[in-house]
Formats: sequence, structure tokens, C-alpha cells
Amino acid sequence: MKKTSILNKLRSSGLRPTKQRVEIAKFLFNRDKTFHFTVENLGKHLAKKTTTKFALATIYNTVHAFKKAGHLSEVRLRGKNNTTYFDTNISNHHHFYDCDTSELIDINDNEIKFDKIPKAPNGKTIKNLEVIINLKN
Repeated sequence: MKKTSILNKLRSSGLRPTKQRVEIAKFLFNRDKTFHFTVENLGKHLAKKTTTKFALATIYNTVHAFKKAGHLSEVRLRGKNNTTYFDTNISNHHHFYDCDTSELIDINDNEIKFDKIPKAPNGKTIKNLEVIINLKN
């Protein structure tokens, strides 16, 4: 993704293109593969890969602004780990979650079939359906 595209992505998210935000956007969107991350582990990756200093609050606010703008999706894990991951793949899809390595692995939407799902309560519509399959060794 070129710098002008990064700047447009920031501006369309309502964010001023500060040095830190541009670096975060480049790190997230200049890649061939989907990237799954928590805010905390994104901070660790950025500390290793860039010379720019990042406040965790800046990372948190930038990630949530990208999510709100539709540039990232959110994957909430329930149960023992109760962790929120973010995903650069914003298409409808599902995940494996490796409980031993804390890794999310994409599953294409067409790889899971549903014969029947419950009807939404009156006045509600189903926004999306996401399956997370937990794995262990």
C-alpha cells in the first residue's frame, strides 16, 4: 500500500496522519497475509519493527478508529482467555483458535455450512455469523 493510500485511509477514518498513525497503518496494511493481533501484541511488534515510539493509548485509539471505519474486524474470544483480537481480513469468515499458541487462523466462509440457524427475535436481524473453533494439542 502506497503512502498516499495510507494517508487516505487515515483521513477517511477521521484521523490526522501523525507519524505514529502512519507507521501503525503501514505495519497493518502493507502485508500479503491476514494479520491477527491484540493491541498489546501489536505494540510489541511495532517496538521490534520500527524506530518510532508508541504509547499504548495511541495504538488502542488508532486500532479502534480503524475498526469503526471498517478497515479492521474484531474477534472476541470468550471463556478463560476473554481476549479481543483484531483482524486485517474484513470479509466474512471464521477462525480456528489455537489455545496453546494463542494464534487465530482464518477459515474461508464457504468452508463452513449451516443447514439451519435460529430465527432472530422479533424486531431483530442477524448482522453476521462467526464461528470460532478452539484447537488444542
